[in-house]
Amino acid sequence: MLDIQWQYIFDPVLAWNSLPYVLKGLGYTLGISVTSMTIGLAIGFLLAIMRMSERKLASIIARIYISFMRGTPLLVLLFILYFGFPFIGIQFSAVNAAIIGFSLSSSAYIAEILRSALISVDKGQWEAAYALGLKWPVVMRKIIIPQAMRIAVPPLSNVLLDLIKGTALAAMITVPEIFQQAKIVGGREFDYMTMYILVALVYWAICSIFALFQDVLEKRMAVYTN
Repeated sequence: MLDIQWQYIFDPVLAWNSLPYVLKGLGYTLGISVTSMTIGLAIGFLLAIMRMSERKLASIIARIYISFMRGTPLLVLLFILYFGFPFIGIQFSAVNAAIIGFSLSSSAYIAEILRSALISVDKGQWEAAYALGLKWPVVMRKIIIPQAMRIAVPPLSNVLLDLIKGTALAAMITVPEIFQQAKIVGGREFDYMTMYILVALVYWAICSIFALFQDVLEKRMAVYTN
């Protein structure tokens, strides 16, 4: 039978005492993820429209961008922005590099989610709106987007949760978010295992809260569309 030395795996006293220090990075974690999600939504919507466009050049540009961002590891993108760009005279702060990197990466996934949601709306909705003489912007804002968002909310929520968890990668470019704070304590106390488990629990709690908001939003949108 294995004799597991639990005191070397998780020290609850250290975890509790270190929690306030670790949570000092919460602002960076939430700030980067929410800001990146907002920017990613704007870029992703533009890319989705370009992908659906009948203009081949716009569609090709969007396809290449989405393919590149989905096929490039986010950590590599962060390193290029933070460590690589200074060689060409462009210097980003660690936080700005993280926001740019997460925004560009997430926009590719958001674009495909929005495109799928938009094309899932029955074509009869488009035809009826145009038959009434409505212009494209009005059709999108008043008719298509409200219906498409009901479909897009669950996968978009998954993107947000991935961004929240992915902010741990920002520690690699010195952003003092939750994981970076935990690494500092782990090095000082020579107990990385406890701090890693603590970080996992903190991220789990944050994502669980956002998942509750997702459920509420889905229920409200279901009432609106029924």
